[in-house]
Amino acid sequence: MVAGAGAGAEAAPAAEPAIIVSTYPDKAAAAGAAAALVGAGLAACVNISEISSFYSWEGKMVEDEREHIAIFKTTSDRKEELKERIGTTHPYDVPEIAEIAVSGINGPYMRWLAASTSSPAAAATASDGGRGSGP
Repeated sequence: MVAGAGAGAEAAPAAEPAIIVSTYPDKAAAAGAAAALVGAGLAACVNISEISSFYSWEGKMVEDEREHIAIFKTTSDRKEELKERIGTTHPYDVPEIAEIAVSGINGPYMRWLAASTSSPAAAATASDGGRGSGP
């Protein structure tokens, strides 16, 4: 939640919301990517959670019981640069970089999302300027 963002009838930003998902081998790798990409203003927020994955790799079935999924929240105008940066810094040979279509999002959150990804300096300002309990 973004505190103070519900007051007034502000116009929604021109950018659209975008969600990019990628998996990482451990929490440290996911957290490092999250910190770098939020710090660069390419993502407003990243949620990281431990998951179990089953997949085929080099002809064998693999069960990875401690993989981490990162959900990057960004805007349509920053998503391509975000995906490119994830790809060039990712520890996997073949990283998952999937975009999830967002059909709608509440106005106050979208304004915070847009402010947080408008530039690297804006990310620092937006993070202090109104996060309540968190996105």
